[in-house]
Amino acid sequence: MTNTPRIISLIASATEIVCALGFEQQLVGRSHECDFPPAVKDLPQCTSPKFNVEGTSYEIDQRVKAVVQDALSVYRVDAALLEELQPTHIITQSQCEVCAVSLKDVEEAVCELTSSHPAIVSLEPNALADVWDDIRRVASALEAPERATQLIGRMQARMDEITEKARSINSRPTVACIEWIEPLMAAGNWMPELVEMAGGRNLFGEAGKHSPWMTWEELVEKNPDIMIVTPCGFDIARTLEEMHLLEEKPEWKDLTAVRAGRVFVADGNQYFNRPGPRLVESLEILAELFHPEVFHFDHEGEGWKRCRGAEEQG
Repeated sequence: MTNTPRIISLIASATEIVCALGFEQQLVGRSHECDFPPAVKDLPQCTSPKFNVEGTSYEIDQRVKAVVQDALSVYRVDAALLEELQPTHIITQSQCEVCAVSLKDVEEAVCELTSSHPAIVSLEPNALADVWDDIRRVASALEAPERATQLIGRMQARMDEITEKARSINSRPTVACIEWIEPLMAAGNWMPELVEMAGGRNLFGEAGKHSPWMTWEELVEKNPDIMIVTPCGFDIARTLEEMHLLEEKPEWKDLTAVRAGRVFVADGNQYFNRPGPRLVESLEILAELFHPEVFHFDHEGEGWKRCRGAEEQG
């Protein structure tokens, strides 16, 4: 690249991709959600949500739906700050207008720029193969395609090792991944693939498709061997605060996963909801939850915790 790039990443997963590709020093701005690697938190914050992100999952769901119903964007992009930062590249996404700043938001903000004409790189990770394509897309835009090949190779090698070992295990527990608590939503996109790779049988959500709503009755009917509660954007502590909404259901104590002590809360914000380099760690977490007798990656505590309600029953 003839000139040093000035990169603004407006998605947390893209920020991790940029850094994993070796361009962390070229980042000049980030979104309000970008927080890994930790040093990026010192960068100027170019976006903000239009709704209060505090409160319960139900309250957040209602606020987001109200904004979307009015045909408004869920996030603001600070066009004046973009102008000040003079980016050569802005990375955004077109996969979900609720999860992060959208391509439309960025295009509208860039229209206000007068002295900078950044390349807009839009990512759309619906399935695991799309994550590899997105890594290549970022590297190509930054004129370093060989770095994508190396990064993808390292990630796939680690994931293949887990997948091969999981294939040799006879038992395959049924799994429900819950991506939102109230209302209930199952995990879709790349998550069904990761569940199968880790040696589980995914019960809800389809690979490559958006996360579907589900009902409590459907969950009870399928009665999974393992439940993983990993709400989008929530860390473990925040998720644990809402587990009572499930634990208070009359059928809760009779569910197979609860009786076996196999209900887990995982950090969806840092791992499962970010389609970037740490999907490898996400797969490791699933593998050690499904088959603890075979896999030991030491993610307990930081990546996942056993649900207290399940512990008491198990």
